[in-house]
Amino acid sequence: MPNLGAYLAIDYGKAKTGLAVGHPLTGSAQPLDPIKAKSDALLLEGLAPIMKAWQPAVVVLGLPLGPEGHDTPMSEAVRAFAASLSLQYPKPTIVFHDERMTSMAAASAHAERRQAGRARAKDAAKLDSMAASLILESWMSSQKESA
Repeated sequence: MPNLGAYLAIDYGKAKTGLAVGHPLTGSAQPLDPIKAKSDALLLEGLAPIMKAWQPAVVVLGLPLGPEGHDTPMSEAVRAFAASLSLQYPKPTIVFHDERMTSMAAASAHAERRQAGRARAKDAAKLDSMAASLILESWMSSQKESA
């Protein structure tokens, strides 16, 4: 259910991008269906109904940094996408959050749920959005700690 003041997390990918929404009151994130898009223009087009429905106050972009915290070619692609996103949607604040290990954590959590019989193989299609949920929850937690 859309909610003003929501947060939107984006786990940017070259072919599929994970999405999650959360709210500062709950401190938790809910994965949305990922967007399959092979270009930033198509991704922005796919984001249009989500941006309209959720009207996020903050967009948290997962930033894939290298092991020592330095930029990578993918983090440069994320930064370029953020510039396009801010041109199309100037109202929400766009922030970056270190996403190292979130994809592995999402895959591990999915594998555990599969083993316990609580997830199906088709749920693997949402791993990118599960990673976006982890990015958003991590960012929300860091905001509470710094407050």
